[in-house]
Amino acid sequence: MPYDPHPPAVKPYIPASAHLPELTLRALIMGTVLGMIFGASSLYLVLKVGLTVSASIPVAVIAITLFGMAKKAGGRESTILENSITQTAGSAGESLAFGLGVTMPAIMILGFDLEISRVMLVGVLGGLLGILMMIPMRRTMIVDQHRELKYPEGTACAEVLKAAATPSSREAAGEVRLEGSDEAKAARTRAFIIFGGFGIGLLYKTLNISFKLWKDTVNFVFGAPLRAGSAGAEISPELLGVGYIIGPRIAMTMAAGGVLSYLLLIPMIKFFGELLTVPLAPGTMLIKDMGPDDIRSAYVLYIGAGAVAAGGLISLVRSLPTIWNGLRGGLAGFKSGSTGDASLRTDQDIPLKWVAIGCLGIIAVITFATPLHMNLLGALLILVFGFLFSTVSSRLTGEVGSSSNPISGMAVATLLFTCLIFLVMGWTGGRYYVTALSVGAIVCIAASNAGTTSQDLKTGFLVGATPRLQQYAILAGAFASALILGPILLKLNDAGTVYVPAAQVAPQVRLTSAQAGGLAQTAQLQGPQAASDHATYKVWQKTDTTGGPAGKYLVRDDGSLAYLVDPGINGQFHTRPDGSEVKKYDAPKAVLMSYIIKGILDQQLPWTLVVFGVMIAVVLEMAGVNALSFAVGVYLPLVSTLPIAIGGLIRWMVDRRNNRLPQYAGLNEEERQAAGDRSSGTLLASGYIAGGALAGIIIAITAGVLTDFDTTMGKWAEASNPFFAGASADLLSILPYAALILLLYWVAREKAGKR
Repeated sequence: MPYDPHPPAVKPYIPASAHLPELTLRALIMGTVLGMIFGASSLYLVLKVGLTVSASIPVAVIAITLFGMAKKAGGRESTILENSITQTAGSAGESLAFGLGVTMPAIMILGFDLEISRVMLVGVLGGLLGILMMIPMRRTMIVDQHRELKYPEGTACAEVLKAAATPSSREAAGEVRLEGSDEAKAARTRAFIIFGGFGIGLLYKTLNISFKLWKDTVNFVFGAPLRAGSAGAEISPELLGVGYIIGPRIAMTMAAGGVLSYLLLIPMIKFFGELLTVPLAPGTMLIKDMGPDDIRSAYVLYIGAGAVAAGGLISLVRSLPTIWNGLRGGLAGFKSGSTGDASLRTDQDIPLKWVAIGCLGIIAVITFATPLHMNLLGALLILVFGFLFSTVSSRLTGEVGSSSNPISGMAVATLLFTCLIFLVMGWTGGRYYVTALSVGAIVCIAASNAGTTSQDLKTGFLVGATPRLQQYAILAGAFASALILGPILLKLNDAGTVYVPAAQVAPQVRLTSAQAGGLAQTAQLQGPQAASDHATYKVWQKTDTTGGPAGKYLVRDDGSLAYLVDPGINGQFHTRPDGSEVKKYDAPKAVLMSYIIKGILDQQLPWTLVVFGVMIAVVLEMAGVNALSFAVGVYLPLVSTLPIAIGGLIRWMVDRRNNRLPQYAGLNEEERQAAGDRSSGTLLASGYIAGGALAGIIIAITAGVLTDFDTTMGKWAEASNPFFAGASADLLSILPYAALILLLYWVAREKAGKR
């Protein structure tokens, strides 16, 4: 559809002439807090499985409910515009979490420390830059192209806000609705479902992980003919909820990738390699001595990374026509000028001069910020790629929605171009690893936040919000979320870090006293192991695999190695010296970013395995299968993708049943999908995600404080709990998970005539 400078006017729910309370302190604070909570849960998810789900509708429902409770306690009722401000501020955390989670852990994978100042700077600067770059495009994309760009999540959220409008808001809108009407009852039901899901997810995860009432992962290892093959599932509420929300197609495709890895590639490598008498590079031990996880770490991860890289690039190439149309449509608004009337409340933006000053100020800070290792060329690349992909992201979000927006593909493209430019310039040292990744991270976060901002502004456009106040709200929400997500990222990593005794992995490696004395950086143990060792060590970054794995080591003053520091994110050691199990975060997208940087700048990759993965992606695209979703499944453990597939299967069963009801008879596929996205099942799944992920974060962060409690519960469960230990523990542990599944299916089912 061509750009139309004079589209028909759209009447918002609250007219421009009405003036209701909007950017109030309570609305801003509530939205900011909810943004932090959903940002934290989204960060947890992106580290585990490399994806997030939209937080807009859950935040809107929670805001409506909390304001309603405040009114019953004697407070003032909220307006629909206050609810819109809360939802806008609260949605920033999820997009920030995605950008941070897919990029910043790569710094650690590349051998650098995950400094708090670096993580917070990238989050704050990228988040604010994306919002500011989207503001000049609002009238073009949100108003002028209203009928072309649907913004499905934003439109659905507006319907939720309108359905729960308070009496003062309905009066301003000229709508008459009785307090006991179906709409009012539906609003209370939605609130009960999402809060109930949150409580169930929180309780389930706490009883499962902290009290060890049942196993959190069930796993079955096969013998011949699939020797070394295995299948299992992490029976957690958050992954079940993710699968339900993303739907059966993507969920099943991801699980299919896991099946390829665990039931074909790993058994095949075991079959062909078990007679070898020497280790097969890049592995360091005999294949006959390897278990499924060892084979995955040594070989399949590189195949998966190659598939993810190729899938991301193919997705980006296929989107090029849409990207070009999006860029052309975005620039059309600048060339033709605004058609809006800035005197109307509903058409007021932050003045462009302040937007320009803000963007230039952010670029200046990026250029001179020491933790980013930035230079002028890197800052210019951020400006160019940031504007390009913020424009593209805003338009693609309007066309296909947030969940289908290839943000990670844009980050891959940015990193590829940046690394190639650096290679031409001769910038290949470790310092330029951080510079290249900082460019990619800031652009990724900016593009992600630009898409979220456009969704929120679409919601505001439909309900009659003031764009300028929405923009202030999301700037505040993004800033606050960026401040808290950095520390959470570091705490999650510390909680999963294992300090492996160096004698176990590098027994023959030792530095001279002079070499040890020349190491300037010092460190102490962090996390649960810090309680047993308070010593201060020198830090040495080992860059080769001679005598032991590369990585970060803690060194004594005499040059002897004390520990290999195996990080919680993408680490390889799952057991501490005391025998306690440790949960690691695979961070698939971050691993991909690190491989791109190392592969281009230093050519330090087993390219044969990577090319195998590339060919898997090519074959899938030739067969008409979404290669990126499948490739992510190849990289991730099957225990992570199988529960997502179960959630997708439940969504398929529910949609298949509900679509036969009379109220769905006249709807097309797009309208049915939108109805499903607003349904009770989606709300309960969102509650599962928020409750389960938040419990996981709290448990991980407090692991160092509650070590004795965790040890006591672990010993009790091993000795006395048949759901946790014993021959039938895996089967018994499925029972509480089955209850979660049945509840989700039961709640998601609709009655005839009600929607």
